[in-house]
Amino acid sequence: MMSGVKKQPDVPRLMAELTALKVELLSAQCAMDRVRLQYSAHDIVMFADRQALKRIIASAEALRDFCSQLQLQMQYQDKLNASSE
Repeated sequence: MMSGVKKQPDVPRLMAELTALKVELLSAQCAMDRVRLQYSAHDIVMFADRQALKRIIASAEALRDFCSQLQLQMQYQDKLNASSE
């Protein structure tokens, strides 16, 4: 294995994955909104399975963390692009 050699991404596959991700995230957001609009946070915490809630929260936190990384990378790339103009 050669170190320091970066593998080029399969861009068409990446774009397809991002398109599918966008649809799946929109579906998850709709499901969350449906629950949020129908039940209070108090009722959800009182009556829902705590382990299920912990998994939901962990998934949401993982998404937030990854999206924050993407946002930071976008900001960095924007600064590089602006400085090269």
